[in-house]
Amino acid sequence: MTKTNIAPAMPQVKAFLASFGQSILSLSFNFGGILAGTLAVYFSVFSITPWAIALFPGILSVRGAIGGLFAGHLGTDLHLGTIKASYTNNTKSFYLLLRSVIVLALISGVMIGLGTSIFGIFFWNANFTDFVGILAVVIATMGLSVLFIPPLTLAVSVISFRRGLDPDIVVYPIISTVSDIVDTLCYVFCLNVFFNVTSFGSYLIWLLDFVFLFVVICILVKNFKETEFVRMIKEFLLTLLSVTFIVNITGSLLVRVSNVIGNRSEVYMVYPALIDTVGDVGSIIGSTVTTKLALGSIKPSFSSIRAHTVEIRGAWSASMMLFFSYAAISSLTTGAKNLGGFVSFVSQLLVTNILAVSIMIFIAYSIAIFTYRRGLNPDNFVIPIESSLADTITTAAVLVALALIV
Repeated sequence: MTKTNIAPAMPQVKAFLASFGQSILSLSFNFGGILAGTLAVYFSVFSITPWAIALFPGILSVRGAIGGLFAGHLGTDLHLGTIKASYTNNTKSFYLLLRSVIVLALISGVMIGLGTSIFGIFFWNANFTDFVGILAVVIATMGLSVLFIPPLTLAVSVISFRRGLDPDIVVYPIISTVSDIVDTLCYVFCLNVFFNVTSFGSYLIWLLDFVFLFVVICILVKNFKETEFVRMIKEFLLTLLSVTFIVNITGSLLVRVSNVIGNRSEVYMVYPALIDTVGDVGSIIGSTVTTKLALGSIKPSFSSIRAHTVEIRGAWSASMMLFFSYAAISSLTTGAKNLGGFVSFVSQLLVTNILAVSIMIFIAYSIAIFTYRRGLNPDNFVIPIESSLADTITTAAVLVALALIV
């Protein structure tokens, strides 16, 4: 019988505590969510070129989607036994998954680069030189990130599984925050090399691009007849179109949030952590559902959500505790003026949590059921789509909470 670390195999109370504890463990990494934005500001990323700030959110969103695909498959396949909890000599399914992630990183980079360039034509008079620079930097960034994120994801998956934890709960929430930081560092490096290391810098970035392209071509030539490989590529391309559209909506909402927030530094401080946490709760629910569907332990219908309450209550409770912690830390750091202001801020964040997390749970569960019933692999859709939607939904929830509680 295949080894599995799924919580409902235990009594209800113990299962809830296991789900809650593992959710707290993984979601607590979101305290580092602010670091990515801090790095970008510290290294003056957004002042290097007009398109730097436009490209940054797209890179993080697409890398998050690809990371979600990888983490989701690892969680499910470790439970099924089709991937081993090993760093070497793994299964054919693992290596096909890894190769598809590398190929998708290049395709996603090109699509984000094209989208940013088209956006730039209408909004900041982008020209052909901008288009070339955007493609060069985004492809190099995606190529560098591939060297770090998949190995880190595998390491977290293997360690968590070997220690009796559920990778569906632990892996993506941890990796999503780590990925934001690593991707930001890669982006900072590529931008600075491309623009600030004389003419040699641009040649180095182009060299990275061509090496990445060569690797992807070799992978495609070797694996284009592999059904599992081709399926992952095709299904994720559908997801990528959705992600690209969602990123543009989020950008519009961010402008409104800035207008409403004004100079409230305590909100700016917790905003990245809020988005990460909501997305991670969705990933926990979505990933655990896809595993249960694959194992046949729940039926592919929305009514089966009643058999998934342990994971939902555990992840949601953990997120509520973290939202309260964010409010407390932010208020202490920025200097809360009075108790009334702190209570108001806590209330705003808890309302944000209730609105955003409830919607994300519904979306993650629905995507898993919808794709499974249509013969698609839910791991190719659930985390990539919900992690991108989390930005938009959390931003909208913040707007509503600020309007309701003054």
